[in-house]
Amino acid sequence: MTTGQVQQTPDSAVVAGVPTELFIGGQWVPAESGDRMPVEDPALAEPIASVANADLPDAMAALDAAERAQTAWAERPPRERAEVLRQAFTLMTERREQFAELIVRENGKALADARSEVNYAAEFFRWYAEEAVRALGTVQTAPSGANRIVVLRQPVGIAVLVTPWNFPAAMATRKIAPALAAGCTVVLKPASDTPLTALALAALLDEAGVPGGVVNVLPSRRSGPLVAAMLDDPRVRKVSFTGSTEVGRILLAQAARTVVNVSMELGGNAPFLVLADADLDAAVAGAMVAKMRNGGEACTAANRFYVHGSVAAEFSRRLAYAMGGLVVGPGMAPGTEVGPLVNAVTRDKVAQLVQGAADVGASVLTGGGAPDRTGYYYSPTVLADVPPDASILGEEIFGPVAPIVAFDDLDDAIRQANATEYGLVSYLYTRDLATALRTAEALEAGMIGINRGVVSDPAAPFGGVKQSGIGREGGHDGLLEFTESKYVAVSW
Repeated sequence: MTTGQVQQTPDSAVVAGVPTELFIGGQWVPAESGDRMPVEDPALAEPIASVANADLPDAMAALDAAERAQTAWAERPPRERAEVLRQAFTLMTERREQFAELIVRENGKALADARSEVNYAAEFFRWYAEEAVRALGTVQTAPSGANRIVVLRQPVGIAVLVTPWNFPAAMATRKIAPALAAGCTVVLKPASDTPLTALALAALLDEAGVPGGVVNVLPSRRSGPLVAAMLDDPRVRKVSFTGSTEVGRILLAQAARTVVNVSMELGGNAPFLVLADADLDAAVAGAMVAKMRNGGEACTAANRFYVHGSVAAEFSRRLAYAMGGLVVGPGMAPGTEVGPLVNAVTRDKVAQLVQGAADVGASVLTGGGAPDRTGYYYSPTVLADVPPDASILGEEIFGPVAPIVAFDDLDDAIRQANATEYGLVSYLYTRDLATALRTAEALEAGMIGINRGVVSDPAAPFGGVKQSGIGREGGHDGLLEFTESKYVAVSW
């Protein structure tokens, strides 16, 4: 492993240029309590900014603003809503470097990863600018012939959006864009570790022409009470959450109290299967993307590698060579490929999982520890000969660690891959298309990557099965998540 030597400095005009108050009703306002919270750079392990820390009165003010704006935004012609989203895409594309640096500063990921995220995030504005005019209804004759069945798609109403820290731009736009396209107003609660990107998006949407009150942003470290209070408010008709399964269960219970429409994109434990006939060069390249995107801090990250025994040693050797050669350092440093993890808690959890695997017999082929430097770093790590019952295989690692399990029977590998409460994404490498498709049908996941290390696409439905979530984001499905069907029975 190579460690980048350039230190990231705390000076950043990009950070200094981001509004740090709450965005409510089209205005930047302080928290009613006057409270503020620090934002830390994971590469420096020190604060780089402070932002307003919203409390319950601020949440109610945001709902008031969303309520005032809801009817007019829903009645606005779809083409006009589309033009606003298209302008947001244009502005975000023009400011890719500024957004990418901001993400690096508060999230820690490498600049190349941040640039990719901004491109991906902007695409949701473009895709839903196109989808805004396609909330299609239907007309049909009732089977009895007595009347027509007219089905309309109408906006669900005020939506509370709760986003995670690992993709602070993309997870926000993946929710905001379809909500606005459908005619909903929103209150965004970004992750407390990464609020600056969300505030910068609010400023961009304001400039793009989003009316005051349509998008409201509430950074807060009081996430639980704040969201619970909003879900108990009868004006809220939708909650869309991306985050851990544990928090998702809590939100589902809270949403049940007022029967709020829910979308949940929750945890993952993605298996990566390499069959005996796989192209190992392609499999290793795909594994590097599936595992190391955002330094492994992704719900879609390959979490468990099941490799046929005939190629397990060679695959492990090649993957260890590739992982061990990555440049680790501050995200803004030239050449950095892997930045720090988001905070000390995440780094320590990864270290504990690796140590636990080593304690039960796994071999550390590369990495296996934290480099001696300031920041929340963990070295890219490959573990071979991992026992099938090792605890690391049952948890979402959320770090740059690849545990490898050898298998001899494909049916047994599928069984092991499915032996989890999660079912977000699975990856599969083989030259046999028939085997690939049969295996894809057998894997219990909402998304399958066949000979591909990435599945995310704004035009495709993103989501999982089992305890990885409810509903879909992206594609036409993502628009429909923010609508309700209204049936009109009419005779003519």
